Amino acid sequence: MDGSADKAQQRPPATARYLAWRTFTGFFAYGFGSGLSPRAPGTMGTLLAIPLGIPLMALPQPAWWLVWVLSCGFGIHACEVTSRRLGVADPGGIVWDEMVAYWLCLAFIPVHWAWWLAAFVLFRFFDIVKPWPIRQLDRAVKGGLGIMLDDLVAAGYALLLLVPAAHWLPG
Repeated sequence: MDGSADKAQQRPPATARYLAWRTFTGFFAYGFGSGLSPRAPGTMGTLLAIPLGIPLMALPQPAWWLVWVLSCGFGIHACEVTSRRLGVADPGGIVWDEMVAYWLCLAFIPVHWAWWLAAFVLFRFFDIVKPWPIRQLDRAVKGGLGIMLDDLVAAGYALLLLVPAAHWLPG
């Protein structure tokens, strides 16, 4: 036997493009394909989170929190599976973590384009710069939880500035 039957039964190589378009978990982990951007995939994923956030913000608050918690739990799983299949601890193209973290920012600020822009800029700043303890968490916590956690803390940093500003600024 020449082995061609064995080759036909083997899974295609686990590439980012394959996982993003051909697997359920990869499709979500790669932010519906936005993480495949050759430049700034995290920013592209966060940009996609903006229009997806509009219908989320229309949900009643208990339903919103349920969707968000489920998105986090599923994100931990999807990011873990996808990164394991790629053989890379935290691939830059996995952007579900950016999307869910940005949605967390939206839960605490006014529904207005200026606030959403401020949340975008601040979240991306803290996600890129990774001030203490974000960088340490990024290095210490592995797997899907680690992929998600550093972005959630970056969202928390953004909220430390946004929430007081929303409280004190008019409109």
